[in-house]
Amino acid sequence: MPELPEVETVCRGLQSKIIGDTISDAKVLRDDSIAYPSVREFSRSIRGHQFRRVHRRGKYILIDLDNGAGLAVHLRMSGRLMIVDKKAPPERFLRVRIGLSSGRDLRFEDMRVFGRIWYVPPGHTFAEIIPTLAELGIEPLEDLDGAHLGRVLKGKKQAIKSALLDQRVLAGVGNIYADEALFRSGIHPLRSAGALKPKELQALASAVREVLENAIRARGTTLRDYRDSDGVNGNYQHSSWVYGREGEPCKTCGREIERTKIGGRSSHFCTACQLLPKKRRT
Repeated sequence: MPELPEVETVCRGLQSKIIGDTISDAKVLRDDSIAYPSVREFSRSIRGHQFRRVHRRGKYILIDLDNGAGLAVHLRMSGRLMIVDKKAPPERFLRVRIGLSSGRDLRFEDMRVFGRIWYVPPGHTFAEIIPTLAELGIEPLEDLDGAHLGRVLKGKKQAIKSALLDQRVLAGVGNIYADEALFRSGIHPLRSAGALKPKELQALASAVREVLENAIRARGTTLRDYRDSDGVNGNYQHSSWVYGREGEPCKTCGREIERTKIGGRSSHFCTACQLLPKKRRT
């Protein structure tokens, strides 16, 4: 699933291309790609709106339209938002086509059909239409520090890797960058979240921000489906420290990178650089 860096990259690409453009028409080719309102209402309501701003909340792409309306998109597993010439032939997994007055299309492609689009009518907020937005945790690129992590993780006995994937703790962080941040901070993914010391929490907060910023500069990670709004792959996978490197030597100590499952998700780590306390090992 695209995580914060991938979604941020798409947002920045759209921001540079569609602001000031107007929606001329819309065609929905897969009904369940529209989460709200009905397909007929969606196609009718978005016509004539002008794009004002593209921003992000967690893994949600939020697009402000004129007159107080909006569009929200969650890419989920395989969704893509592409800007293409209107005459370009449709891709096999095209689900929604939004025609623009500039002669281009904003196209939503989604092979696995988990992605969703919402239209937010004038007079409503994104959170009113998508209640889960109000439940998201702090944006890690803004005010994240060790003290905040200490407050939200206090008393949690679950593995720190699982806690980082909880969107109520940190908005936008997923499997790839949780592994990378835990390695950079020297914390084993099975450590109890509520048992981390203040120094470790500060190191983790700094690592989360550093990893996310590096990934944004690399335009995200492409493992299978992700492309930015120009159809270009991300490059972070070529410089990852542990994610996707099972059996390869650690870039710091040379020991073999290991992989295990924590909470049903693959976790990559180095047993030398990320020590697990003896009690927890037992």
